[in-house]
Amino acid sequence: MIRPATLADLPALRALEQELFGPDAWSEELIRQEIDGLGRRFVVADDLSGYAVTMTAGDIVDLLRIGVRPDARRTGLASRLLDELLVDTEGASRMLLEVSVTNAPALGFYVARQFSVIDVRPHYYRDGSEALVMCRWLPGAAREHTATAHD
Repeated sequence: MIRPATLADLPALRALEQELFGPDAWSEELIRQEIDGLGRRFVVADDLSGYAVTMTAGDIVDLLRIGVRPDARRTGLASRLLDELLVDTEGASRMLLEVSVTNAPALGFYVARQFSVIDVRPHYYRDGSEALVMCRWLPGAAREHTATAHD
């Protein structure tokens, strides 16, 4: 079951964030701000084996994070978390995200979930790797064009 995160989840989320992202992990205070933040949606698996966070601003939903515990990967959990965040997107037209060019599993996941590369951010990550900016049009989005690097 997927549900909204609560402050009671904070210790488990901090531990999972540290396990998954190491030196790039969000601090406990940042996680708290994402749970409570204006325009944020922070959802978790009921057993806290995974979570996902978005921020909505205007007509864009920014997918900030999807994290799944290694022993829960390839079970469909990331898809269920993303599906939950695609519901009730408050009239937004598209979802954007950044992903490292070195993260082949994540790239495959996002391409399979209808995201397309629209831009590249050089030296975006701490290790110097590039980030690919990816976009997915949301259901019901009114548009007469497709995503381009100039959107």
